[in-house]
Amino acid sequence: MVRGKIQMKKIENATSRQVTFSKRRKGQLKKARELSVLCDAEVALIIFSQRGRLYEYSSSKVCVLQRPSRSKHIST
Repeated sequence: MVRGKIQMKKIENATSRQVTFSKRRKGQLKKARELSVLCDAEVALIIFSQRGRLYEYSSSKVCVLQRPSRSKHIST
């Protein structure tokens, strides 16, 4: 069985979007850990949810000095 390609566009249903975010977040954190272990690499991953919640992973003991404010939009 082959998985079909998904179209890259915003998921309109809020519940489906949250479920997808949670699953993909877990997958990205797992991949970051695997990359760190398998390749002995220093890896850091930062994910912000739609509500501004912060999820982070670091393969070494890095101290986060200051967390950004809980605003939804971050200017670059």
